[in-house]
Amino acid sequence: MTMLGAVTSLTDIGVWARSSGLEIVLFVTGALLLTRFATWLGGRITAHIDAQSGNSDSFLRTEAAKHRHAVTQVVTWSFLVLVYCLTAVLVAQRFGVPLSGFVAPATVVGVALGFGAQRIVQDVLAGFFMVTEHQYGFGDLVRFNVTGVSIPVTGTVEEVTLRITRVRTVDGEVVTTPNGQIVQVINLSRDWARAVIDVPVPASADVAAVSELLARVGTDAYADPELHDLLLDPPTVMGVESMDIDQFQIRMVARTMPGKQFEVGRALRVRITAALLRAGINVPAGLDTAEPTASP
Repeated sequence: MTMLGAVTSLTDIGVWARSSGLEIVLFVTGALLLTRFATWLGGRITAHIDAQSGNSDSFLRTEAAKHRHAVTQVVTWSFLVLVYCLTAVLVAQRFGVPLSGFVAPATVVGVALGFGAQRIVQDVLAGFFMVTEHQYGFGDLVRFNVTGVSIPVTGTVEEVTLRITRVRTVDGEVVTTPNGQIVQVINLSRDWARAVIDVPVPASADVAAVSELLARVGTDAYADPELHDLLLDPPTVMGVESMDIDQFQIRMVARTMPGKQFEVGRALRVRITAALLRAGINVPAGLDTAEPTASP
Protein backbone atom coordinates (compact mmCIF):
# COMPACT_ATOMS: atom_id res chain seq x y z
CA MET A 1 0.00 0.00 0.00
CA THR A 2 2.87 2.32 0.77
CA MET A 3 4.43 1.74 -2.64
CA LEU A 4 1.02 2.16 -4.31
CA GLY A 5 0.44 5.44 -2.46
CA ALA A 6 3.84 6.75 -3.45
CA VAL A 7 3.24 5.86 -7.10
CA THR A 8 -0.18 7.51 -6.97
CA SER A 9 1.34 10.64 -5.43
CA LEU A 10 4.03 10.83 -8.10
CA THR A 11 1.38 10.31 -10.76
CA ASP A 12 -0.68 13.18 -9.34
CA ILE A 13 2.37 15.42 -9.28
CA GLY A 14 3.15 14.48 -12.87
CA VAL A 15 -0.39 15.25 -13.96
CA TRP A 16 -0.29 18.59 -12.11
CA ALA A 17 3.09 19.41 -13.66
CA ARG A 18 1.76 18.70 -17.16
CA SER A 19 -1.35 20.81 -16.59
CA SER A 20 -1.26 23.52 -13.91
CA GLY A 21 2.53 23.46 -13.55
CA LEU A 22 3.01 23.95 -17.27
CA GLU A 23 0.46 26.76 -17.26
CA ILE A 24 2.32 28.49 -14.42
CA VAL A 25 5.57 28.30 -16.38
CA LEU A 26 3.80 29.69 -19.45
CA PHE A 27 2.23 32.53 -17.45
CA VAL A 28 5.56 33.54 -15.88
CA THR A 29 7.37 33.25 -19.21
CA GLY A 30 4.65 35.27 -20.93
CA ALA A 31 4.88 37.97 -18.25
CA LEU A 32 8.65 38.19 -18.72
CA LEU A 33 8.27 38.36 -22.50
CA LEU A 34 5.59 41.04 -22.23
CA THR A 35 7.85 43.00 -19.90
CA ARG A 36 10.72 42.84 -22.37
CA PHE A 37 8.42 43.72 -25.27
CA ALA A 38 6.79 46.66 -23.46
CA THR A 39 10.20 48.00 -22.41
CA TRP A 40 11.55 47.60 -25.93
CA LEU A 41 8.48 49.19 -27.52
CA GLY A 42 8.56 52.10 -25.05
CA GLY A 43 12.23 52.67 -25.87
CA ARG A 44 11.55 52.61 -29.60
CA ILE A 45 8.68 55.08 -29.26
CA THR A 46 10.70 57.51 -27.14
CA ALA A 47 13.65 57.21 -29.54
CA HIS A 48 11.30 57.98 -32.44
CA ILE A 49 9.95 61.01 -30.58
CA ASP A 50 13.49 62.26 -29.93
CA ALA A 51 14.40 61.73 -33.59
CA GLN A 52 11.34 63.66 -34.75
CA SER A 53 12.28 66.61 -32.55
CA GLY A 54 15.20 67.14 -34.90
CA ASN A 55 17.47 68.51 -32.19
CA SER A 56 19.68 66.76 -29.66
CA ASP A 57 19.13 69.58 -27.16
CA SER A 58 16.43 68.41 -24.76
CA PHE A 59 15.46 72.00 -23.95
CA LEU A 60 14.31 72.62 -27.51
CA ARG A 61 11.89 69.74 -27.84
CA THR A 62 8.36 70.73 -28.75
CA GLU A 63 5.71 70.68 -26.05
CA ALA A 64 3.83 67.93 -27.93
CA ALA A 65 6.98 65.77 -28.04
CA LYS A 66 7.59 66.28 -24.32
CA HIS A 67 4.00 65.28 -23.53
CA ARG A 68 4.13 62.19 -25.75
CA HIS A 69 7.40 61.20 -24.10
CA ALA A 70 5.84 61.47 -20.62
CA VAL A 71 2.68 59.61 -21.69
CA THR A 72 4.79 56.78 -23.15
CA GLN A 73 6.66 56.36 -19.87
CA VAL A 74 3.43 56.39 -17.84
CA VAL A 75 1.62 53.92 -20.13
CA THR A 76 4.60 51.54 -20.11
CA TRP A 77 4.80 51.64 -16.31
CA SER A 78 1.02 51.11 -15.92
CA PHE A 79 1.01 48.21 -18.39
CA LEU A 80 3.81 46.43 -16.52
CA VAL A 81 1.99 46.80 -13.20
CA LEU A 82 -1.17 45.34 -14.77
CA VAL A 83 0.76 42.39 -16.25
CA TYR A 84 2.41 41.57 -12.91
CA CYS A 85 -0.87 41.74 -10.98
CA LEU A 86 -2.73 39.58 -13.50
CA THR A 87 0.10 37.02 -13.57
CA ALA A 88 0.10 36.79 -9.78
CA VAL A 89 -3.67 36.09 -9.74
CA LEU A 90 -3.45 33.43 -12.47
CA VAL A 91 -0.51 31.67 -10.78
CA ALA A 92 -2.34 31.66 -7.43
CA GLN A 93 -5.36 30.06 -9.10
CA ARG A 94 -3.19 27.31 -10.63
CA PHE A 95 -1.76 26.54 -7.20
CA GLY A 96 -5.32 25.94 -6.03
CA VAL A 97 -5.49 28.98 -3.80
CA PRO A 98 -9.23 29.72 -3.24
CA LEU A 99 -9.33 33.39 -4.16
CA SER A 100 -13.02 33.66 -3.29
CA GLY A 101 -12.15 32.78 0.29
CA PHE A 102 -9.96 35.86 0.49
CA VAL A 103 -12.76 38.29 -0.31
CA ALA A 104 -13.68 39.04 3.31
CA PRO A 105 -10.08 39.14 4.64
CA ALA A 106 -9.02 41.15 1.58
CA THR A 107 -11.70 43.70 2.38
CA VAL A 108 -10.34 44.16 5.89
CA VAL A 109 -6.75 44.24 4.64
CA GLY A 110 -7.78 46.64 1.88
CA VAL A 111 -9.28 49.07 4.38
CA ALA A 112 -6.15 48.85 6.52
CA LEU A 113 -3.91 49.35 3.51
CA GLY A 114 -6.15 52.18 2.38
CA PHE A 115 -5.24 54.19 5.44
CA GLY A 116 -1.57 53.24 5.14
CA ALA A 117 -1.38 53.70 1.37
CA GLN A 118 -3.00 57.12 1.18
CA ARG A 119 0.33 58.62 0.16
CA ILE A 120 0.68 56.16 -2.73
CA VAL A 121 -2.85 56.88 -3.95
CA GLN A 122 -2.14 60.60 -3.64
CA ASP A 123 1.06 60.19 -5.66
CA VAL A 124 -0.70 58.25 -8.42
CA LEU A 125 -3.59 60.72 -8.68
CA ALA A 126 -1.19 63.66 -8.75
CA GLY A 127 0.81 61.95 -11.49
CA PHE A 128 -2.35 61.31 -13.50
CA PHE A 129 -3.40 64.95 -13.40
CA MET A 130 0.17 66.07 -14.09
CA VAL A 131 0.23 64.07 -17.33
CA THR A 132 -3.29 64.97 -18.47
CA GLU A 133 -2.80 68.69 -17.76
CA HIS A 134 0.59 68.89 -19.55
CA GLN A 135 2.24 70.50 -16.53
CA TYR A 136 5.70 69.35 -17.61
CA GLY A 137 7.31 66.61 -19.63
CA PHE A 138 10.53 64.80 -20.36
CA GLY A 139 13.38 67.25 -20.93
CA ASP A 140 11.68 70.24 -19.28
CA LEU A 141 13.67 72.45 -16.94
CA VAL A 142 11.52 72.71 -13.82
CA ARG A 143 11.64 73.97 -10.26
CA PHE A 144 9.70 71.99 -7.63
CA ASN A 145 8.48 73.18 -4.27
CA VAL A 146 8.22 69.97 -2.22
CA THR A 147 6.29 69.47 1.00
CA GLY A 148 8.60 69.61 4.02
CA VAL A 149 11.59 70.87 1.99
CA SER A 150 12.51 74.54 2.33
CA ILE A 151 14.87 74.64 -0.67
CA PRO A 152 13.22 74.22 -4.12
CA VAL A 153 14.50 71.47 -6.39
CA THR A 154 15.61 72.65 -9.85
CA GLY A 155 16.63 70.30 -12.63
CA THR A 156 15.87 68.64 -15.95
CA VAL A 157 13.11 66.03 -16.01
CA GLU A 158 14.56 62.61 -16.90
CA GLU A 159 11.70 60.26 -15.99
CA VAL A 160 7.99 60.60 -15.33
CA THR A 161 5.67 57.91 -13.95
CA LEU A 162 2.31 58.05 -12.22
CA ARG A 163 4.06 57.84 -8.84
CA ILE A 164 7.37 59.70 -9.09
CA THR A 165 9.21 62.33 -11.10
CA ARG A 166 12.99 62.08 -11.48
CA VAL A 167 15.06 65.20 -12.29
CA ARG A 168 18.78 65.81 -12.67
CA THR A 169 20.16 69.00 -11.15
CA VAL A 170 22.86 71.21 -12.66
CA ASP A 171 25.39 69.50 -10.33
CA GLY A 172 24.52 66.10 -11.82
CA GLU A 173 22.51 64.92 -8.81
CA VAL A 174 19.42 62.78 -9.48
CA VAL A 175 16.44 63.79 -7.34
CA THR A 176 13.41 61.47 -7.17
CA THR A 177 10.25 63.10 -5.84
CA PRO A 178 6.82 61.47 -5.26
CA ASN A 179 4.25 63.36 -7.32
CA GLY A 180 1.93 63.80 -4.35
CA GLN A 181 4.56 65.83 -2.46
CA ILE A 182 5.02 68.39 -5.24
CA VAL A 183 2.96 71.41 -4.19
CA GLN A 184 4.10 73.81 -6.93
CA VAL A 185 5.79 73.39 -10.31
CA ILE A 186 7.61 76.24 -12.05
CA ASN A 187 8.30 75.28 -15.66
CA LEU A 188 11.33 77.21 -16.90
CA SER A 189 11.21 75.83 -20.43
CA ARG A 190 7.61 76.18 -21.57
CA ASP A 191 7.33 77.81 -25.03
CA TRP A 192 9.86 80.58 -24.25
CA ALA A 193 11.82 82.04 -21.35
CA ARG A 194 13.05 85.45 -20.27
CA ALA A 195 16.47 86.62 -19.10
CA VAL A 196 16.14 89.70 -16.87
CA ILE A 197 19.27 91.71 -16.10
CA ASP A 198 19.36 94.66 -13.68
CA VAL A 199 22.41 96.79 -14.50
CA PRO A 200 23.68 98.94 -11.59
CA VAL A 201 24.93 102.33 -12.84
CA PRO A 202 26.50 105.18 -10.82
CA ALA A 203 24.12 108.04 -10.06
CA SER A 204 26.44 110.47 -11.84
CA ALA A 205 26.00 108.69 -15.20
CA ASP A 206 23.66 109.93 -17.92
CA VAL A 207 20.58 107.68 -17.90
CA ALA A 208 19.76 108.32 -21.55
CA ALA A 209 23.32 107.58 -22.68
CA VAL A 210 23.49 104.37 -20.68
CA SER A 211 20.10 103.24 -22.01
CA GLU A 212 21.24 103.91 -25.57
CA LEU A 213 24.46 101.97 -24.90
CA LEU A 214 22.51 98.98 -23.53
CA ALA A 215 20.20 99.09 -26.55
CA ARG A 216 23.24 98.85 -28.85
CA VAL A 217 24.54 95.92 -26.79
CA GLY A 218 21.21 94.16 -27.27
CA THR A 219 21.23 94.80 -31.03
CA ASP A 220 24.80 93.53 -31.38
CA ALA A 221 23.97 90.43 -29.31
CA TYR A 222 20.99 89.63 -31.53
CA ALA A 223 23.21 89.99 -34.61
CA ASP A 224 25.80 87.60 -33.16
CA PRO A 225 25.34 84.19 -34.87
CA GLU A 226 26.04 82.36 -31.59
CA LEU A 227 23.30 84.22 -29.68
CA HIS A 228 20.88 84.82 -32.54
CA ASP A 229 19.58 81.24 -32.46
CA LEU A 230 18.98 81.51 -28.70
CA LEU A 231 17.08 84.82 -28.83
CA LEU A 232 13.53 85.22 -30.09
CA ASP A 233 13.94 88.99 -30.62
CA PRO A 234 16.50 91.70 -29.79
CA PRO A 235 16.91 92.36 -26.04
CA THR A 236 15.09 95.49 -24.94
CA VAL A 237 15.85 98.13 -22.32
CA MET A 238 12.89 98.58 -19.98
CA GLY A 239 14.26 101.68 -18.22
CA VAL A 240 15.17 102.57 -14.66
CA GLU A 241 13.98 99.82 -12.33
CA SER A 242 15.10 101.29 -9.00
CA MET A 243 17.02 104.25 -7.57
CA ASP A 244 19.40 104.49 -4.62
CA ILE A 245 21.54 107.21 -3.10
CA ASP A 246 24.66 106.45 -5.13
CA GLN A 247 23.31 104.34 -8.01
CA PHE A 248 20.31 103.38 -10.06
CA GLN A 249 19.45 100.17 -11.88
CA ILE A 250 18.40 99.89 -15.51
CA ARG A 251 16.54 96.71 -16.44
CA MET A 252 17.26 94.83 -19.66
CA VAL A 253 15.02 91.97 -20.80
CA ALA A 254 15.65 89.29 -23.43
CA ARG A 255 13.20 86.65 -24.64
CA THR A 256 15.03 83.37 -25.24
CA MET A 257 14.46 79.84 -26.40
CA PRO A 258 13.18 77.49 -23.67
CA GLY A 259 15.79 76.83 -21.02
CA LYS A 260 18.36 79.16 -22.55
CA GLN A 261 17.76 82.17 -20.27
CA PHE A 262 20.76 81.33 -18.10
CA GLU A 263 23.20 81.06 -21.00
CA VAL A 264 21.89 84.25 -22.60
CA GLY A 265 22.00 86.09 -19.26
CA ARG A 266 25.66 85.21 -18.75
CA ALA A 267 26.59 86.29 -22.28
CA LEU A 268 24.75 89.60 -21.94
CA ARG A 269 26.37 90.38 -18.60
CA VAL A 270 29.82 89.98 -20.19
CA ARG A 271 28.87 92.25 -23.09
CA ILE A 272 27.26 94.86 -20.85
CA THR A 273 30.24 95.03 -18.48
CA ALA A 274 32.71 95.39 -21.37
CA ALA A 275 30.60 98.09 -23.07
CA LEU A 276 30.25 100.15 -19.87
CA LEU A 277 33.98 99.95 -19.16
CA ARG A 278 34.79 101.06 -22.72
CA ALA A 279 32.47 104.01 -22.18
CA GLY A 280 34.35 104.93 -19.00
CA ILE A 281 31.50 103.95 -16.68
CA ASN A 282 32.67 101.99 -13.64
CA VAL A 283 30.16 99.26 -12.91
CA PRO A 284 29.44 98.72 -9.19
CA ALA A 285 30.25 95.37 -7.62
CA GLY A 286 26.94 93.67 -8.35
CA LEU A 287 25.72 93.15 -11.90
CA ASP A 288 22.82 90.95 -10.92
CA THR A 289 20.46 88.94 -12.99
CA ALA A 290 16.90 88.96 -11.73
CA GLU A 291 15.03 85.70 -11.25
CA PRO A 292 14.60 84.12 -14.73
CA THR A 293 11.02 83.49 -15.70
CA ALA A 294 9.18 81.44 -18.27
CA SER A 295 6.01 82.21 -20.13
CA PRO A 296 2.76 80.89 -18.60
